[in-house]
Amino acid sequence: MKIERIGVIGAGTMGNGIAQCFAAAGYPVVLQDLSPEALDRARVTMESSLARQVRKGTLDPSAADTTLARISPVTDIAAMADRDLVVEAIVEKLEIKTAVLKQLDAICRADAVLASNTSSISLTQLAAGSKHPERVIGMHFFNPVPVMQLVEIIRALQTSDAVAEAVSAVTRAIGKTPRVSKDSYGFVVNRLLAPLINEAVNCVHEGLATPEDIDSMMKLGANHPMGPLALGDLIGLDIVLDIMETLYDGFDDPKYRPSPLLKQMVHAGWLGRKTGKGFADYTA
Repeated sequence: MKIERIGVIGAGTMGNGIAQCFAAAGYPVVLQDLSPEALDRARVTMESSLARQVRKGTLDPSAADTTLARISPVTDIAAMADRDLVVEAIVEKLEIKTAVLKQLDAICRADAVLASNTSSISLTQLAAGSKHPERVIGMHFFNPVPVMQLVEIIRALQTSDAVAEAVSAVTRAIGKTPRVSKDSYGFVVNRLLAPLINEAVNCVHEGLATPEDIDSMMKLGANHPMGPLALGDLIGLDIVLDIMETLYDGFDDPKYRPSPLLKQMVHAGWLGRKTGKGFADYTA
C-alpha cells in the first residue's frame, strides 16, 4: 500500500499543522475546510510557523515557499476523491466525525486510508460507521504539530495490518515517531495527561493554591517542563473537557469526572491561548 497524496479535513490548529508537516516532507496536500476564513487563517499560521524556522536557521527560505506551494486549500470535500490518505482533524464529537467518514466513503477510493486525529474517541466506534472499516485508523498528532515528535497510531478492532503498517511508515517518512496503542478511550497519552490537568483545575477550584503556584510546584517538584494548567491553556480547555467527558462516559468511572471549574471556564469561552484567556491572560 503506497501513500503519496494526502488530504486533511479541518483547517484549525491541528489540521493546518498536520498539512504543514506532510507538505514539508514532500507530499502534495489538499487542505479542506467549509470556511474560507478558516483556510485563510490556516495559511497565515503556516506562514508564521515556517518563518520561525527560517529565522532559527533550521529551514531554507526556498523550502518554506515550496512547502506552502504543496498545500492546496479547498472548501469542497469532493477534492478528497484522489487522495491515498485522508486525515480528519475536526471537532471532537463522535457524531460529526462519523458523518464526515460517511461522506468520505462516498467520495474516496475503496483502498484509500481514512485516519482520524481524534484525541480520545473510540476508533472501533468510528470505523463501525464506515463501509470499509478495515481502512479506518487513528493518527493522533500533538500540539504544536510541527514540533511534537509523537504520533499515536490507534488500531480499531477492524483495522487491517496493511493499513496499520502503511500509516506507521508514512508517519516515519514525515519525521515523526509512531507508537501503537490499542483502541481504548483516551488511548495512552490523554488517558494519563487529561486527568492530571483536570485534577490541577480541581486544585484551583478548591482553593488549594493559585494557578501560578500549582504550575510552579509541578515544574520545580516534578520536573515538568510546563505546568498542567499552562498546558491545558495550550491544548485548549474545551479539548481537555471533551477528553474528560469521553473518559467519564466511556469508562463510567467517577475518577474521570470533569472538574466543575473546567466546565464553567469552557461555558464562559475562556479556552486558553486561542481565546486570549484561560488560567492566564494571553491578551498582552
